[in-house]
Amino acid sequence: MKIYLRDSLNFLSKITFRRGLNVLKLVSSFYVTKYLRKPVQWGMPMTISFEPTTACNLRCPECPSGLRAFSRPTGNLKEDFFRDTVDSISKDLLYLIFYFQGEPYINPKFLDMVKYACSRKIYTITSTNGHFLNDENARKTVESGLDRLIISVDGTTQETYESYRKEGNLEHVLQGARNIVKWKKQMKSDTPHIIFQFLVVKPNEHQIPEIFALANEIGVDEVKLKTAQVYDFENGNELIPSLDKYSRYAKLPDGTYRVKNELLNHCWKLWHACVITWDGLVVPCCFDKDAEHRLGDLKKNAFREIWQGPSYLSFRSRILTGRNQIDICTNCTEGCSVWV
Repeated sequence: MKIYLRDSLNFLSKITFRRGLNVLKLVSSFYVTKYLRKPVQWGMPMTISFEPTTACNLRCPECPSGLRAFSRPTGNLKEDFFRDTVDSISKDLLYLIFYFQGEPYINPKFLDMVKYACSRKIYTITSTNGHFLNDENARKTVESGLDRLIISVDGTTQETYESYRKEGNLEHVLQGARNIVKWKKQMKSDTPHIIFQFLVVKPNEHQIPEIFALANEIGVDEVKLKTAQVYDFENGNELIPSLDKYSRYAKLPDGTYRVKNELLNHCWKLWHACVITWDGLVVPCCFDKDAEHRLGDLKKNAFREIWQGPSYLSFRSRILTGRNQIDICTNCTEGCSVWV
């Protein structure tokens, strides 16, 4: 409980009067929108996901980066472009997620960008497969000021782990976590808050109790059990868990599957958050992995112009009238996670 309190207080310390007011604007405009049934947007996003890179060292079966299946250009986020963008939005931005597709640590300037965001008093988060957390990178990670580090650990044995994290090495990941814990202690740092994220799929669901024991042994702060998004789910999939609690999909009497979440015609994501790809495209959310719904390009327009521009207005209107008609929404399972 003390660990969670430290992280919560750290997050709250980032709130300024302007950022707090912006959150109130976002919440108010979202509920006004639901009432009026037309898009109203009064604030700037409180959170943004920035994509450090599209590259990844693993080949996970349900990931476009792992499958090398992108149709959009691939590459690394440039530091100067990142700084310029952050400077334009930092006064309203509460937290920044350094992740979309790819493995963030592959970008050689990744931790420099984290350090810059932290200097702007923004709460920073990243998600990693853990293979690049050698001793030097672990030290630099703690020094960067990163607030939250999510490490994907989807099995407690190599055999189970690599059934999803193709070409991954579990022991490298666990040693990386140990390195972070070591440097936090040596530097007497409360950050980053370390989370083991366990993507629950059928091959690993029997190891759920073991991931808690492993996290406790290493000194990890928290475990998150996350449900898996599966692309071809309608006729079943070998990754869908047998434990219904951890499945995003419900089995129907005829043996087919459907998404559990009801597709209501509103979406909080479209009012408080967005994703920026490595090359400056603005897309609505993390479900648009191939950036097909491009709402703007920061190489051509300022962020505020895009956020309040006609493309965003049109997309928000579409959400309000027929979310089930938008491809990235039909497999949306926002909120299907189990925090413990």
